[in-house]
Amino acid sequence: MEDWKDRLKAEYAQTKERYEKLKAYNNKKEIEACLTGDVVMTQEDYHSNRLLKEQQSIMGEYLHIQELRAELAHIEL
Repeated sequence: MEDWKDRLKAEYAQTKERYEKLKAYNNKKEIEACLTGDVVMTQEDYHSNRLLKEQQSIMGEYLHIQELRAELAHIEL
């Protein structure tokens, strides 16, 4: 019966690690674009960057939901 709590903790930790790596990558790309004034990019790069930002946003929302579930179940993540 407590297995789901262990799975929630493990999934949260894995998702958070991936989220932080993606956030760091997206931040790096954004800063590079600001510093170089790179306003011209290929259509492929534009769509790739847009999708990665959207992915980061959705992962952040998912982490928030996991945090709420943990709080409700009195689980320390």
